Amino acid sequence: MCGICGFTQADDASLPTLKAMCDVMAHRGPDGEGQYIDAESGIAFGHRRLSLIDLANGNQPMVRSTGDHAAAITSPALRLDGTPCGTPEQAAAKGRFAIVFNGEIYNYRDLRAELEAQGWQFQTNSDTEVLLTGYLAWGEGVLDRLRGMFAFAIWDRDSRELFCARDFFGIKPFYYTQQNGRFIFASEIKCILEHPDYTRELNREALEQYLCFQFSALPETFFKGIFKLAPAHCMTVHADGSITERRYWRPEYNFDAQRSRQDTVEAIDEAVRDSVRYHNVADVEVGSFLSSGIDSSYMAACLAKENPDIKTFTVGFDCYKNAAANNAEGAGGMMRDEISWAHELADELHIANTNKYIGEDEYWESLPRVQWHMDEPSADPSAVALYFVDQIAATQVKAVLSGEGADEFFGGYRIYQTPFSNAKLSWAPKSLLRGASSVMRKLGIRGANYLERASETPEDWYYTNANGVAFTVEERAQLLRGGCNAPTPQQLTSPVYAEVKDLDETTRMQYVDLYFWLVGDILLKTDKMSMAHSLESRVPFLDRRVFDVSATIPTPLKANETQTKLTLREASERAIPKDWAQKEKLGFPVPVVNWLRQDRYYNQVKEWFTGDIAREFFNTDELVRLLDEHKAGADRSRKIWIVYMFLMWYKIYFVDKTVPEKPQAR
Repeated sequence: MCGICGFTQADDASLPTLKAMCDVMAHRGPDGEGQYIDAESGIAFGHRRLSLIDLANGNQPMVRSTGDHAAAITSPALRLDGTPCGTPEQAAAKGRFAIVFNGEIYNYRDLRAELEAQGWQFQTNSDTEVLLTGYLAWGEGVLDRLRGMFAFAIWDRDSRELFCARDFFGIKPFYYTQQNGRFIFASEIKCILEHPDYTRELNREALEQYLCFQFSALPETFFKGIFKLAPAHCMTVHADGSITERRYWRPEYNFDAQRSRQDTVEAIDEAVRDSVRYHNVADVEVGSFLSSGIDSSYMAACLAKENPDIKTFTVGFDCYKNAAANNAEGAGGMMRDEISWAHELADELHIANTNKYIGEDEYWESLPRVQWHMDEPSADPSAVALYFVDQIAATQVKAVLSGEGADEFFGGYRIYQTPFSNAKLSWAPKSLLRGASSVMRKLGIRGANYLERASETPEDWYYTNANGVAFTVEERAQLLRGGCNAPTPQQLTSPVYAEVKDLDETTRMQYVDLYFWLVGDILLKTDKMSMAHSLESRVPFLDRRVFDVSATIPTPLKANETQTKLTLREASERAIPKDWAQKEKLGFPVPVVNWLRQDRYYNQVKEWFTGDIAREFFNTDELVRLLDEHKAGADRSRKIWIVYMFLMWYKIYFVDKTVPEKPQAR
């Protein structure tokens, strides 16, 4: 795990720019840094290292002199004191191939054995050298052999071409731009902002879509001209500056209706345990998150089989702790706090658990720092909870397992149950359902959304989990100054739906979430919040082999009208208690709803909503109306949070242009 950056058309004066790009993402790699500049061919590579594999020799950028089997590897990286990691001769070497790589190749030992059988020789025990050598041996075909998370760039000095790739599900970020004929890339947008060729400019269309999605949903980021390489895509930047991009893998479903339910459960458990074993490959200790849900619980229990001394980590909120202790109502109703659930399971599994209660003051004080780390505005309140659980984990380990991806693979979101409930009304004419929905909405009667969705297909209404909590197309047009002419969310998701048009409705919804919700919200906060604390977050569910198993499971074995993740729950019973495996999905409750009704936070947000930045983009009367309606009892919290986080992010990146202070430790 680390941070990478670089640019073409480099020269002998490029070092200060490259160093600045590395410095601004020092949090991604405190163990070492490296810069490689070949002015003759015009490439500059930068790297910040978090050491997990081959601690002594896995430094980057890494250079290989030729494509011969026995070619020497050099590593011109610098230690933090500025001295070369290798000899001066090695540091000055200009090999034909150079690589910078962010991520982990969990099957690198298997690939190395295969390459050695072909005659390739190695000088380190790093996955970076295996990745580079695999590219020399198999070309772009190396991507089909990788098991892991990755974003990397490889420079060919002879052809002056740059090859870049991002992993299958978008676990690791890769940003890029072209400015004045120069290609610039990095793990974080803030690195690109350090390059003098780029001038900051807001991408207004990104804002317009953000209001509906609650995250950056376009290929182009909130910064005009800076793009995201899509998951499972690779690109070649040619010597003339042109780019060839292609999709090297696409998720495909092949339901096995003949396999028994028991065999399906066994296949899931075998795939998950195998993935956990591979995700435990490291030269440092690997811990695990532990929450009230089955995903992280299953992960932790499987990891405990590999390492009984594992450390687990949990956070909760003070208000839920007090509510549970007093048997009273907390934010959102009677809650059992997250930590008590985790502590109970840790005792059951005989594993260590470290936890922290987040106070409301430190939650609110952390918001500017969180938005700075996120690079683009994120309106997911749970990102802050991740910030704190990553913080406590980083004090004890350098890598943790996390449960992201299980919902998208195995049907875990409640919204995936909608097609089953809609089936009850399949007898009714669609026009009748739409008419009844319209009347109920005008009269304020609950159930209007249910009837409306029953009259439509997912393509008509579902675009991500933001449905129903973010702004509608009509609301965003009313909210924005000057209105909005951007495409609807449904227009953005339509081409993705078209790829799976012959599959059932729930699977189509899952597929859309793979391309929007998972990569744009879930994985973005996973990467940015863990790397904020120099911690590697590993996601065993997001493994090619785990997906291949999930893609064979017929939808009725994933979800029905009354339960989600049916066979995954049964598989997890082999590792955790049954009553735990069958618990209702709660998500991670953040008490923003109640906080925004307190005078303290209502007034704080109102000041933002009536300020200069808000007036630049929004009809502030509409913003204040949202606040007042929420304080009066209607839940407008997510919409308020979407706007509030954008305003805070904009001030950080376009007004102050400074790094917010770290929140005070408590």
